[in-house]
Amino acid sequence: MTRKKTTTGKGPSQRMLRIGEMVRHKLSELLIRGEIHDDVLASHVISISEVRISNDLKLATAYVLPLGGKDTAAVLAALEKHKKFIRAEIAQTLDLRYAPDIRFREDQTFDEVSRIDRLLYSEKVRRDVEKK
Repeated sequence: MTRKKTTTGKGPSQRMLRIGEMVRHKLSELLIRGEIHDDVLASHVISISEVRISNDLKLATAYVLPLGGKDTAAVLAALEKHKKFIRAEIAQTLDLRYAPDIRFREDQTFDEVSRIDRLLYSEKVRRDVEKK
């Protein structure tokens, strides 16, 4: 008798990571090839930094950022508008019982990195490091 391993409290499972990466690749491919016919999406270079999948594999959250960080709200709205088409295309790629529902969120990683850099290079931190 084999026991099924649970991932509670330990982060995403290998399967969740693999499926998230497959969704990210397919979404990027759709955008690169221009398969999503939308003027807003066609006029922006869009980065899909990460796709996180829920534990039950029914919800995928894609973190999106247009190049330069401009018009993020318009890009998110355009992606949201074409959600059904995107989900159908991803469903053909994945071998799952159910295609995950997709939601789009602004990727704030770059803002967070900038904030941490500002903190690390601040005068207060510099003084503390020089004292040692």
